[in-house]
Amino acid sequence: MAAGLVMAYIDHARREARLKIVYYGPGLGGKTTNLEWLHRTSRPERRGKLLALNDASERTVFFDLLPVELGTYRGYTIRLHLCTVPGQIAQNRVRQLVLRHVDGIVMVVDSQQGRINENLGSIENLAENLRAQGDDPGKMPMVVQYNKQDLDSALEVFRLRELLGVPDEVEQVAAVAVRGEGVIETLKAITRACLSLIDDPQHAPAGRNPSIIPGRHSSMFPEARPAALGSDEHSAHSELPPMPRPPREVDEQ
Repeated sequence: MAAGLVMAYIDHARREARLKIVYYGPGLGGKTTNLEWLHRTSRPERRGKLLALNDASERTVFFDLLPVELGTYRGYTIRLHLCTVPGQIAQNRVRQLVLRHVDGIVMVVDSQQGRINENLGSIENLAENLRAQGDDPGKMPMVVQYNKQDLDSALEVFRLRELLGVPDEVEQVAAVAVRGEGVIETLKAITRACLSLIDDPQHAPAGRNPSIIPGRHSSMFPEARPAALGSDEHSAHSELPPMPRPPREVDEQ
């Protein structure tokens, strides 16, 4: 899988801005549904194959996209590499791998009342994994999507915001991903958040783009724990984790 991931950078020769966006959240919360809807409704000539890594209960999917709706940025074509992570706690090493070189996060919240603890656990896990790879979670571009708003058991957005501690400055989108509601709005919002941090692409070197400058603090993340910042902080991601199965193309029929 690592060979298939696109490391985000500004390609001046091709005038292309490449951004890696990871959809994070608890298991079966709607992460894969978001990507499947985007892939199914995008133009075939502007998308890569939708690939999946299966475990016993949830798929991790990823694909490349040149979204028409987003146009260009300062004359640069925007190419996105979209990924999901497995939500199960046992798959944390896979999540760490997928998070490498991330430029923006979509936190997909399961809006059901009975899943608040899972949502909080996912937020904490994201913060720990970002810190472990040297990223400040409070400065990572992020959009929070409140999925499954159509269900009777779903809490209202204002209540979810309170319970999860999402600050006003973090963009938030209500969604019903199975119907595509809020899906493209979420993608546009996270792409805007990433692009707003690009400095001057005319002078940025190639490779992983150092001009994507962190700027916003998000209080939704818990404070760093000493264990997460100890002497072994790099050991968790110094080698590739075992993958459940080889990637395969998803059959969307």
